[in-house]
Formats: sequence, C-alpha cells, structure tokens
Amino acid sequence: MKHLYQSTAALLLLLPISMISSAAEPQTPAQPAKEMGAHQGMGMGMMGGMSEEQKTEHMRSMQEHMLTMHDLSNQILAEKDPAKKEALKKQQLDLMMSHHAQMMGHRQQMMQEHKK
Repeated sequence: MKHLYQSTAALLLLLPISMISSAAEPQTPAQPAKEMGAHQGMGMGMMGGMSEEQKTEHMRSMQEHMLTMHDLSNQILAEKDPAKKEALKKQQLDLMMSHHAQMMGHRQQMMQEHKK
C-alpha cells in the first residue's frame, strides 16, 4: 500500500510539470478550410462545388442518419430482452455498414472524377 501512495504522489507531482512543458511548446495554427484540398478529408473542401441547396440537403441527410443511429442506440440501451437487444444491434450494424458502403462508393466516384 505504501508503494501505491508513493507512486500516486510521484504522479501528482509530475503532472503539473508535464502540463507546463506541453504548454510551452509552440502551437501551429490550424490550416484554414479553404486552403485544404479535397484529398485531406471530408471537410468543407469536399463540399466546395455544391450549391447552398445541395449543402443543406447533404447536411439534412447526415442529420437524419445521426438521429436514426442515436435512436437505435437508445433503444438498445433501454431493451431488457437479450434477443430483442441483439436484433436492434444487428439493425444498427446493418445501417452502419450500408452507410459505410455508400460513403466508400461516393469516395470512389470522387477519386475517379479527380483523375480526369
């Protein structure tokens, strides 16, 4: 038990020192979204060619997917019957796999358009 207290005390003493040293390191500013290329992720660079209506439609689609996923998560957590819980998990997993396949298809399409 004495060893545990000594280890904890050492950790608590070193924590502020490590925090100070990380705070002293120079921070590089984040790259603005408009300078990022489409190859750097699903940021606003990927949506740059969209009209405002298309962006809104895309965001609403993402919102609907998120709400469905959260709803299924809440149902899974609330379900007491193990069989029903597994069925809900499978439903959520199927939705996740479908969404992933859709995103990969979109990515493949974007990569082909980029090569042209």
